[in-house]
Order: sequence, then C-alpha cells, then structure tokens
Amino acid sequence: MNVDFKGYGENVATFLVSGSLSAGQFVTISADCTVSAASSGDEVVGYCVGVRGGYAAVQLSGYVEAKSTGTVDRGMTGLSISSADTVQASDSAEKHLVISSGSNKVGIIL
Repeated sequence: MNVDFKGYGENVATFLVSGSLSAGQFVTISADCTVSAASSGDEVVGYCVGVRGGYAAVQLSGYVEAKSTGTVDRGMTGLSISSADTVQASDSAEKHLVISSGSNKVGIIL
C-alpha cells in the first residue's frame, strides 16, 4: 500500500489570469478576482492546477507537492515563494503544515 495525500481537503476556485501563468506555479492575487504568477518573497496564496482561456483553476487548500529551495522543516513552517514554482522557509511568513521535506521537494497542506 502506498501513502497518498492527493485529494485531501482539496478546494479549487476559478480566477481570471493576469500575465503568463502555468499549472504548477504558485499564484498571488493581482486584482479583483484575478491571479498572476507569484514572485520571490510573496506569501503562499494558492497553487495553479490548470489554465485555459484566460482562467485559472487555483487550489486554495489541500495537499500540494512542490519544489523547494533551502532547508524546509517538517511541521508547521512559515513558507514564502522563492520563484513562481518554488517555496522556501520564512520565519515571517504564514505557517503551513509541511508533511514531507526532501531534496528540493516538499509536501504541504495549504
């Protein structure tokens, strides 16, 4: 049996897209009802799971596997954006539950 957290508490909403955005990138709110790709230092808001016709499906809660940089501790850990598809530990950022942390990859509950 494999351990799997995909689908846990998953909550996805549809937003308008500003700029270039792809599935697998973290997003930030850039205008009313609109998201764009997150930039370095941004808070973890949501994770883009699909883009089509100027709209993005954004996961706002649940389990996400993402790229990471630096050391990210398991447990309740402050996370911020390192690049659009990568997170990093940050003492000043909102805390998220990190359930796995390996070489350049983390499993988090948004």
